[in-house]
Amino acid sequence: MKALVVYDSVYGNTEKIAQAVGEALNNGARVVRVGEAAPTELGTLDLLIIGSPTQGGRPTKPMQDFLSRIPESALKNVKVTSFDTRISTRLVGIFGYAAGRILEALKTRKGQIAAFPQGFFVQGTKGPLKEGELERAVSWAKGILEVAKL
Repeated sequence: MKALVVYDSVYGNTEKIAQAVGEALNNGARVVRVGEAAPTELGTLDLLIIGSPTQGGRPTKPMQDFLSRIPESALKNVKVTSFDTRISTRLVGIFGYAAGRILEALKTRKGQIAAFPQGFFVQGTKGPLKEGELERAVSWAKGILEVAKL
């Protein structure tokens, strides 16, 4: 299986989740920061997982730019999902979260949904991750392999 985890991270929390997800995939999944990923190469993957911090209900600007550069229909035979890091406040709940918006962008490029998007919680704006979130990320990633039959 050829898998790629693309992430952006501001305070390091999303990077920690991305690394945990990549390691849990057990098949040598590459984990790269958004600036190192080439949108034109995504069509060769079996699985693409994209993660970003939630900022104003959206992914970070670099992640939004990356998603906008993925060619139409580039993910036709690729299983996709997404995750974000978030704080638990009412304001964030009003604006929404990054993971759902990321998955919508992947679906418009014909990606096949491998799993529902997932949110991982941080304590305050800068973190750290709440206790148990890295373990939850590993469990989520292993579940993707089972459900997507990869």
